[in-house]
Amino acid sequence: MSFQAPKGTFDWLPPRSERALAVRDALVAPARLAGYGYVETPIFEATELFKRGVGESTDVVSKEMYTFPDKAGRSLTLRPEGTASVVRAVLQHNLHNGQLPVKLWYSGSQFRYENVQKGRYRHFWQVGAEALGAEDPALDAELIVLAAQGFAALGLTRHRLLINSLGDSTCRPVYRAALQEFLRGLDLDADTRARIEINPLRVLDDKRPEVQVQLKSAPLMTDHLCAACRAYHEEVRALLTASGVAFEDDPKLVRGLDYYTRTTFEFVHDGLGSQSAIGGGGRYDGLSELLGGPALPSVGWALGADRTFLAMEAEGLLDDSAQSRVQVYGVPLGDDARRRMFLLITELRRAGISADLAFGGKGLKGAMKGADRSGARFALILGERDLAAQAVQVKDLTTAEQTEVPLAQVVDVLKGKVQ
Repeated sequence: MSFQAPKGTFDWLPPRSERALAVRDALVAPARLAGYGYVETPIFEATELFKRGVGESTDVVSKEMYTFPDKAGRSLTLRPEGTASVVRAVLQHNLHNGQLPVKLWYSGSQFRYENVQKGRYRHFWQVGAEALGAEDPALDAELIVLAAQGFAALGLTRHRLLINSLGDSTCRPVYRAALQEFLRGLDLDADTRARIEINPLRVLDDKRPEVQVQLKSAPLMTDHLCAACRAYHEEVRALLTASGVAFEDDPKLVRGLDYYTRTTFEFVHDGLGSQSAIGGGGRYDGLSELLGGPALPSVGWALGADRTFLAMEAEGLLDDSAQSRVQVYGVPLGDDARRRMFLLITELRRAGISADLAFGGKGLKGAMKGADRSGARFALILGERDLAAQAVQVKDLTTAEQTEVPLAQVVDVLKGKVQ
């Protein structure tokens, strides 16, 4: 029996894998232009980091984490999200003692034991951006604009931005009490009733129709915001409007993690069915204290690279035609020609031209098939007579035109043709 990838995981293979890399790069490009620097954290962390940072009442912590003891008996967890790790790294390395806000971006794998379906996997890839150490509505707006620019750069048009405010330590307790009183009067299962006492806002995020129908008249956070939170939220909305970023107010938007305060937002795509979120985030002003650090008001987002890729497929933005692996493909005929072609291909690569050659001693017909499959525009054909003449045949595979070029000049000639 041959091995297969574990359930809920999949392999990225060429040419889709190359497009997936391009998607990740495009999503973070706006953040890099805004001064965000790259951070890379371990793929596993102390389990307690996520229990404290993400919240024990969340599905992520209570049901979905991949947790295991190491050989010394320490409890470790494959990271289910990126923010807690970034905050831990900032505190551990004292970045918060320098210029604020600390602006960082990341890209990497996350792991959750999910119920597998299209768009929901157990191993998935996110890109993220975090700005730590400043409480400023302009920073919230900046990050939202940067995410919107990333999606726009990929050509996506069928996505929508939902925003909400979750209040702060002044006004959320009042709302929490009002929401709990309302929820206790509903017909809910035992697990959901227990959640009412731990984190009632999470009940608003319950996607089951039988729960949602009972939530239609639930009290809303937006009706309980204090004056400071209301002014903060209005400033974020005004900055988004001035920046030309369209959004929809969603007073029931709470997201799935416990650390959010004030601004919360989500990008959803209409072509993905039930797993419609392609990214989101918000402000998490108290997370640093939860992890044993000083007050460090912060805001950030994570965008799903896998789901963004699916959204692009849904909009027909991914060309399924054969992709070019290389620009030039070498076709050597005979042992001496193979040795010389190897050196020539190396020269081309050093000159910045992507190039490959026929391996395995193929004849002309088999080697030319390889050239066609590579997607190269030019084939270099080198035989014994060419070697004697110190020349190579350059064949344009789109026009079938073939010319003889001196070996000493071929790199410069091809640089002029492919660049």
